[in-house]
Amino acid sequence: MASSREIKRRIRSVKNVAQITRAMEMVSASKMRRAQRNVLATRPYADRLMDVISELSLRINSGARRNTLLEPRAVINNVALVVITPDRGLCGSLVANVLRRSGRFILDQQKQNRGVETYAIGKRGRDFMARTQQHLVGEITKLGDAPKLEDTLGIASNVVSGFRGQQYDEVYMVYSEFVNTLVQRPALRRLIPIEPPTDATSTRRFDYTYEPDQQDVLYELLPRYIEVQIYQAILEGIASEHSARMVAMRNATNNAKDLVRDLTLTYNKTRQASITNEVNEIASGAAALEG
Repeated sequence: MASSREIKRRIRSVKNVAQITRAMEMVSASKMRRAQRNVLATRPYADRLMDVISELSLRINSGARRNTLLEPRAVINNVALVVITPDRGLCGSLVANVLRRSGRFILDQQKQNRGVETYAIGKRGRDFMARTQQHLVGEITKLGDAPKLEDTLGIASNVVSGFRGQQYDEVYMVYSEFVNTLVQRPALRRLIPIEPPTDATSTRRFDYTYEPDQQDVLYELLPRYIEVQIYQAILEGIASEHSARMVAMRNATNNAKDLVRDLTLTYNKTRQASITNEVNEIASGAAALEG
């Protein structure tokens, strides 16, 4: 059994760790609220942009979709995968879930003899792609907690030009979708070709007049839509990261408190046993002197 001094030292170490995890929980809670506001503020814009694209896609004929981001094609060459992860860890299983979903997608594509070129947004995803020797063609790191749209335009323009140049037949994106503070789930979404809803129930009719031409407006909006989708996914990932880290640090703090309680009980038992042994030794010595 460990000595009283060792147990006391262990209790002090666990208390110090609990203070750190408690501070990290409070910082993540503050950043989480700001990140949630950013996500909720951008969702209506992305949804409305899709509504306009859906409306315009219904107005043009099928021939006008050729050689655009709306045209589906047979997957013959490569597919591109944009992986969005945090730069830091200590956020529970969030990073592992996103990387596991990305790895499963890559394996599925390789089984169909398709090449996969990856773009990593975040250090964790970049390190995973480098460690598993994937074909990493682009990366963005250190975006911070408040990224701007122009910070992500490089990857968006690369995947768009790659699809237009027939370098990629499809483009997918894996990220952590923010549901609420306790739920963040990995999501796989196809970015290109864009598949807007075409049924009457999912598309609202707008009586707009487009200048110079509705087809030109649609062609101009399609790349902007890809940029907004990637940016929205990054904001979802940031909100998920801070939510998951807050919950993980709260659990770590609670576990540390439970461990301190158990160690304190063990310390008291050890101390009591030591006192009992000392009393017995004194009594034995006194009895020996009297005899």
